[in-house]
Amino acid sequence: MRLFVAVWPPDEVVSSIAALDRPSLPGLRWTTPDQWHVTVRFLGDVDDALVPVLLAALPAVSATATMGPTTARLGHHVLVAPVAGLGEVAVAVQGATVPLVPDQDRPRPFRGHLTLARSRRGASVPQSLAGAPLAGTWPVERVTLVRSQLGPKGARYEIVEGA
Repeated sequence: MRLFVAVWPPDEVVSSIAALDRPSLPGLRWTTPDQWHVTVRFLGDVDDALVPVLLAALPAVSATATMGPTTARLGHHVLVAPVAGLGEVAVAVQGATVPLVPDQDRPRPFRGHLTLARSRRGASVPQSLAGAPLAGTWPVERVTLVRSQLGPKGARYEIVEGA
């Protein structure tokens, strides 16, 4: 199964994200509230037998996530809300999971963000969408193991469990 480790914003932060203007634009797909999370480590395809071991390895965490203060483009194809304050959480998760699921690709530096929209093939996220005010802060005391299923309407996520 395709897995990642994530932090989820609380309801009040989700509400502020939901209030963001989300114009209907050709070639742009907005993410939905059930997709709003910060990935702290992508694990990729993992054997089902490793799930209990991964769950047991997830570290206890304590941090403060700070979203914003504005939206930004990540490259030309993704609109995000930057999220700071989770670097140590990402390091702890990486340290706990690398022995179990080594990186299949070269490791990427952690860039905390919550994905708001993606452009479809051949399109770009308009620069005008970057810079919209969007801020929030929340305590992070839990990470979750999440199953990702890709589909024509975007990814669907199911929380397996968390620490």
